[in-house]
Amino acid sequence: MGKQSIPSPESTKSSVLNCIDLSNPDINQSVNSLKQACLDSGFFYVVNHGISQEFMDEVFSQSKKFFSLPLKEKMKNLRNEKHRGYTPVLDELLDPDNQVHGDYKEGYYIGVEKSEGDPESNRPFYGQNKWPAPDVLPGWKETMEKFHREALEVGKAVGKIIALALDLNANFFNQPRMLGEPIATLRLLHYEGQVSDPRKGLYGAGAHTDYGLITLLATDDVSGLQICKDREAKPQIWEDVAPLKGAFIVNLGDMLERWSNCVFKSTLHRVLGNGQERYSIAYFLEPSHDCLVECLPTCKSDSNPPKFPPILCQDYLTQRYNDTHADLNIYKKQQA
Repeated sequence: MGKQSIPSPESTKSSVLNCIDLSNPDINQSVNSLKQACLDSGFFYVVNHGISQEFMDEVFSQSKKFFSLPLKEKMKNLRNEKHRGYTPVLDELLDPDNQVHGDYKEGYYIGVEKSEGDPESNRPFYGQNKWPAPDVLPGWKETMEKFHREALEVGKAVGKIIALALDLNANFFNQPRMLGEPIATLRLLHYEGQVSDPRKGLYGAGAHTDYGLITLLATDDVSGLQICKDREAKPQIWEDVAPLKGAFIVNLGDMLERWSNCVFKSTLHRVLGNGQERYSIAYFLEPSHDCLVECLPTCKSDSNPPKFPPILCQDYLTQRYNDTHADLNIYKKQQA
């Protein structure tokens, strides 16, 4: 069966993204290509990132196994206040101005693991992860922990190129208070196959910008991701981003926009369902809790002063998560 067309009042076209090869020995070429991508769309592909295709296939396979479980079993791992665990369909509302319901997707959050005895475990976004029972999904926990570690290294490598593109030291974002102690969140996503219709306010994922430094996104071969380079345009022009086998699709987050004083902008994006099931794996990379996000010295001048006040990473993230997720109390009432 062919894909169903999505009626939409907006203009759409296909996007052509730059491709950054992390194995390229010519760092200047990578920096220039990335800088162009950041100035143009805020999205680019990353290839030869060091994570094998065999392992990527295993992560997707394990993700599908979880989402194939009965809802009652999945709800045993319902997300907690630390944003760890399962998020049901419609739990997240990313674009309240245009969405009639929440997002038609389900997800699973996995963060930086901190044991109960670690004083850091009391901080937002740190703590213990929630895991499906080993007898239900053997090997699931180990696979996701390994991917979390490997994706962090990819993110740090991309961070070095971004730093150079902003005329900073290559290790600027790898300092202890930044990606040395990051808030790094892996999120498995499953779109069940609903058909989106923007005219009716129905979306796989509503239009939004990501919150942090960068996002690494791995997808299956089902399309659905769209970007809008100009948030203020009327009507908005949406561009389809094609899946690329073995690559990460990387986009910039709000914190990088604040750091760069809007030189690099976080790009509006959304997911439209076309009737096919779709799986993706997002890895959100944010700096440490105590990192003060403020305008970089290379991005301001007397004629171009900072556009945003400084803000602590944990304060910004907490507010954004609270704004977009349903109150956990509604699930407690449903289960009562």
